[in-house]
Amino acid sequence: MPLIGRFLKQTTAISYRKNAKKTQGYNDQENVLKYLLSKSKTTKFGLAHNFSDILLDDMVMNYQRRVPIVDYDIFYEKWLKYSILGEKDNTWRGRIKYYALSSGTTGSPSKRIPVTSEMIRSFQKSSLKQLSILHSLDLPQSFYSTSILTVGGSTKLNYKETHVEGDLSGILKKHTSFIATPFTRPGARISGVKDWSKKLDLIVEKAPKWDVGIIAGIPSWCIMLMERIVAHYKLDSIHDIWPNLYVYVHGGVYMEPYTQRLDAILGRPIGLLDTYLASEGYFGYQENTEQKGMRLVLNNGIFFEFIPFNTDNFDENGVVKKNASAYTIEQVQEGLDYALVISTNAGLWRYLIGDLVRFTNREEHELVISGRIRQFLSLCGEHLSLGNINDGLLKTSEKFGVEFSEFTIYADEIKQCHCWFLGTTQLVDDPNLLLRYLDKVLSHANDDYRSARKYSLNAPEIKIISPQVFYDFMAKQNKLGSQNKMPRVLNKKQSETWLSFINAF
Repeated sequence: MPLIGRFLKQTTAISYRKNAKKTQGYNDQENVLKYLLSKSKTTKFGLAHNFSDILLDDMVMNYQRRVPIVDYDIFYEKWLKYSILGEKDNTWRGRIKYYALSSGTTGSPSKRIPVTSEMIRSFQKSSLKQLSILHSLDLPQSFYSTSILTVGGSTKLNYKETHVEGDLSGILKKHTSFIATPFTRPGARISGVKDWSKKLDLIVEKAPKWDVGIIAGIPSWCIMLMERIVAHYKLDSIHDIWPNLYVYVHGGVYMEPYTQRLDAILGRPIGLLDTYLASEGYFGYQENTEQKGMRLVLNNGIFFEFIPFNTDNFDENGVVKKNASAYTIEQVQEGLDYALVISTNAGLWRYLIGDLVRFTNREEHELVISGRIRQFLSLCGEHLSLGNINDGLLKTSEKFGVEFSEFTIYADEIKQCHCWFLGTTQLVDDPNLLLRYLDKVLSHANDDYRSARKYSLNAPEIKIISPQVFYDFMAKQNKLGSQNKMPRVLNKKQSETWLSFINAF
């Protein structure tokens, strides 16, 4: 293993220097779009939207003019369902074999996201680029002989008549090189377990036998796993069992609410690297632990567009308007929220993914995920975004010394107020004092919220509960573990389900 460690360290260093020399920009995006259009011009979608003509002149402008922006439901009904049924040359050349099941945070039935061989190669390339960043962390040679523990969904795939479907991790696992297999955990048998609680128990049982250097996954589940390992073996920290754990690759949710819980089980600080990976593609990753933003990958099969998230482009329900303005990577500004639109080498075209992003460094194409299109509150024009909510809770947590790793909020139409459910294991002496401070912070950060609170929005309500309640709720919804996330902002239907669960206690 020391020989392999030296080899991996040298390979990482070479890859890091190679990537550092490359600069990406708008020209890369033009080349990506040209490739996508050329590859698909003879498909049914390409013929219907005259891809051949779009390629002739003013490619980006004509593409935006001729191809409409769509969400999943619209794209599914008009195009995707025929690909799923096995139709060839529909939205991408050939027949699409794999579909990743994704329900996000909405609790809706699973979406089937196409995954082509070209997209799989894009995932692999971006993963290797991110791994090369390890060289910049100046890690000991022993680290390069350790394993990567991925805390994800079941890798078992379902074979249908016309296609294969399952968790994205299962599809990617099927195409993982045999060279990488010895370095990945928890292994095929445990990875294939669908019961989340059983999977956790098996990982806890095997933990002492592994030398884990990197753990990857959504914070809520990864931290829960490490807490269980520490408790089960009566350890002072996770480093008592995994001394070479130096890196945590996270994504999917806002990390800050979880840092206190993570710090409590660490023997020493570790590097935190954010990653922007979804069923639809590997969009970007954090290159430097000292910087907050993730750099978009602009030359790997995905063409990005950005719609300013404002009333000019979206209605009160978060539905994109017909003539919404979409910007390219060279037109964006720092500090504004944009709805992300993608066109991919898996046959998604001007697809509204549902995320809101905010650029932190325009020149370096670095951004953070600032929320979800449908996860904002606007009961009476307050336009309270998930970014406002996360920032407000973080400041409140710091002010009162209380950590809220789990939370959710909904708008009560009858009471005309926001209702907060905050999860913590700590004692909160006066929840209303805390809530008044949070209300003040949100009013300072959001002019619309301040105005609404003054004239039409009643004072918010709060309930402090155990974080375990959120996990129990997810289990009740059959959404425990994997890539499932508790909705931070509940819509009307979700809030009814949530309240029914809470009131049953």
